[in-house]
Amino acid sequence: MRLEDLDYFLAVARSGHVGRAADQLGVSQPALTKGIRRLEEELKLQLFNRTPKGMALTLPGEAFYQRSRQARLGLDDALREAADLHRGTMGLVRAGVTPLLAEHFFNPACVELLAQRPAARISVMVNLNDALLSALRQGELDFMVCSLHESTQSADFERLPLFPDNLYVAARAGHPLFGRPRIVLGDLAQYRWLLPGPQVASRRWLETRFEQRGAPPPDVVIESNASVANLVGILLNTDLLTLVSEITLRSGAGRSLGVVPLEDVTWHREIGILAPRGGYRSPLAERLIEILGDHAAARRQPRT
Repeated sequence: MRLEDLDYFLAVARSGHVGRAADQLGVSQPALTKGIRRLEEELKLQLFNRTPKGMALTLPGEAFYQRSRQARLGLDDALREAADLHRGTMGLVRAGVTPLLAEHFFNPACVELLAQRPAARISVMVNLNDALLSALRQGELDFMVCSLHESTQSADFERLPLFPDNLYVAARAGHPLFGRPRIVLGDLAQYRWLLPGPQVASRRWLETRFEQRGAPPPDVVIESNASVANLVGILLNTDLLTLVSEITLRSGAGRSLGVVPLEDVTWHREIGILAPRGGYRSPLAERLIEILGDHAAARRQPRT
């Protein structure tokens, strides 16, 4: 079996389209199609159903994809490890981090790593959880720093909890809600919201809580993939509600917000590191994980 044929197969399986896969790999469509056919002949299996919309995996093709994808990632890890040993270098660390955790948690750890390892090379992807998870599955990241919610629970990943970071409903300090003697979930439905997009775990969690309590879904008038810290000016000048983390509340921008004292919409969550189970990590990646762990331990210390 030619390795290039396997790469052609994996690219088509991921994209579902020969043209897109050829563009991603920088090869011609005829060369890619020929490689797929060669692989099918060698395996004596039909891997794809050709449809007007593209290429769909057959049942044997799906099984082969799951196995071969892991095998290819394992080979990539082996090549990276051998290259690191041959060069005698620390290697490259490829980390993903959500926007919330970049400035106040991840960035200081990177500064410390560069002070210790001046020749270090770091590739950082800052994005939302779903995009980072996809990159991690594809072998594009060594690890990611994120909220360890349900979608990160998989046999493919190992999870390293770092510190708690609860999520609260919040608003400007003078919001009408804070004048009520008692706040219930139904009161929140009377106001409009600033929230992340529907693909984000925190938004899905909040909507589920509303549904479970028989309340209408939050009326979202502003959607953003940025941290709330970047949009505090909107909250301070409107009666919009939002979800905000402890990290943001402790920052300069977040101190202007008030927390709605309602346990029913408080998400007790854990921030942590997610990494491929059993995958190779360079010494540099291991050191950055250690530094992140040290910074997390400092966060867990009681504040005086």
